[in-house]
Amino acid sequence: MNPSDLFDFDFVHETRPARVVFRPGAAPTATAEEARHLGLRRLLVLSGERGTDTARAVADSLGPACAGLHTGARMHVPVEVAERGVEAARAAGADGCVAVGGGSAIGLGKAIALRTGLPLIAVPSTYAGSEMTPVWGLTEHGAKRTGRDPVVLPRSVVYDPELTLSLPVPLSVTSGINALAHAVEALYAPDGSPLVALMAEEGVRAMAGALPEIAAAPDAVPARARALYGAWLCGTCLGATTMGLHHKLCHVLGGTFGLPHAETHTVVLPYALAFNAAAVPEAAAAVARALGADWAPGALQELAGGLGAPRSLAELGLREADLVVAAGQVAGQAYANPRAVTEEDALGVLRAAHEGRSVQCGDFG
Repeated sequence: MNPSDLFDFDFVHETRPARVVFRPGAAPTATAEEARHLGLRRLLVLSGERGTDTARAVADSLGPACAGLHTGARMHVPVEVAERGVEAARAAGADGCVAVGGGSAIGLGKAIALRTGLPLIAVPSTYAGSEMTPVWGLTEHGAKRTGRDPVVLPRSVVYDPELTLSLPVPLSVTSGINALAHAVEALYAPDGSPLVALMAEEGVRAMAGALPEIAAAPDAVPARARALYGAWLCGTCLGATTMGLHHKLCHVLGGTFGLPHAETHTVVLPYALAFNAAAVPEAAAAVARALGADWAPGALQELAGGLGAPRSLAELGLREADLVVAAGQVAGQAYANPRAVTEEDALGVLRAAHEGRSVQCGDFG
């Protein structure tokens, strides 16, 4: 269905203010310029251990406006990690933060913003898309909880494709499929709009086209730029809509069982879409159209598998004995989804993903 057909329906579309700089090689100079634009004079730079070198270069570019470098970001933002970040920001007397890296670094920046109200500048080096959303997440006692608050939305985002050149191909692929998941679920979200539908389809098309090029030539800046553009669109869709079964499954698998974020999204997405496809044929058709395929779940699985991504939850370390527990948690929580999900349904999707079955039209009823 053409997104313009949706004008027959009622919808609400809300756009939150955000400033984006998109330019190869821009990260150091543009970050300092954005800090001056926002009137910030003491910035704490945040990263994980993997992105320390890039974060240090950004910190150096800030000159006297850099209040320190904190490299304590961790996947799924454990609450104790967030607390240490808040303490570091307060100890440095920071009037803002710069998060350099992927979803973990930006997630830490959001957690600090949530607690302190400090403005955040994001310099993403993966395709997670978190930089375009007011969504925050924290993991405590083996459970990941999320929420929305305008205060955590970065005030400025600096997209520099050259920062993603060092992202290994396997992580580039899974990070990119993670971004696709945002667009896929936005297409059948209850609070979608024609504009979101356009961005989602274009985001899927851009990312799906870029990933094979990146796998073939990891140092190709134009392909990296297209992937980052796709991530921007997909992340914007995530920020504008409510996510469904796919994201709930991945939050449980990551928060409770510690599975890696991007890889988990990559494995689960085809199965979650296959479960929902019959209930949202227009959304499934839009994804298929963007992928140049007839059956979107199968095309997603072929795209990821053909680029060497993990194919099963078992590969990621999930035990078969964990499936029932995960299914119970997924079924026991409230979230928007176009099709009702029972514990048996959740278990069926998880079992298929655990085994890495080839997804087929008609699976899951």
